[in-house]
Amino acid sequence: MNTCKISDSVIKRLPRYYRFLGELKSQGLNRISSRELSEKMGFTASQIRQDLNCFGGFGHQGYGYNIEFLYSEIGKILGLDRPKNAILIGVGNLGKAVALHINFEAQGYHLAGMFDSKESLVGQIVRGLPVRSISTLDEFCRESRPEVAILCIPKDAAVAIADQLVSLGIKGFWNFSHYDIALKYKDVSVENVHFVDTLMTLSYRLKNTD
Repeated sequence: MNTCKISDSVIKRLPRYYRFLGELKSQGLNRISSRELSEKMGFTASQIRQDLNCFGGFGHQGYGYNIEFLYSEIGKILGLDRPKNAILIGVGNLGKAVALHINFEAQGYHLAGMFDSKESLVGQIVRGLPVRSISTLDEFCRESRPEVAILCIPKDAAVAIADQLVSLGIKGFWNFSHYDIALKYKDVSVENVHFVDTLMTLSYRLKNTD
């Protein structure tokens, strides 16, 4: 495998490759060239080859890429072949929507538990799982050893819960709060989700295409 340093921009493109290849696979296609893939994805053929060469290349001169094989290999690179236990903190409107509408299994995760501090939510069944009291979090984590926490809580609540979760062995956060966990914990992986930021980005693009 090529020993090139994998940049964040390459890593962020991998899920898009995986998604497009999955669509091509579902259409019954067997192979595709970097040029054909570039036309579908909006990347240059050179960029695609450079990205894939960071992980070994996978293509063959005059043949292109075997779609099923490349789809499988990118899935392995993304770690989708090793399901990771995840917990969700905050089962309000956002948390419920995330729990009900995200196909965690297809993305390499197993949603093992959900927690909230509101007694009115505790005991409700969401996605076949009972909402647990946040007071039971320590015991649950010691028994189930989740690796990932999904935070659907306000920033103020996230500050305290992040400390607790890191101490319980959480290694990654899918973070819908506005608290930047990575500033304090350099050794955990964090993906921040800011819906409002994407709206402002869209506003900028609209303004500059007039």
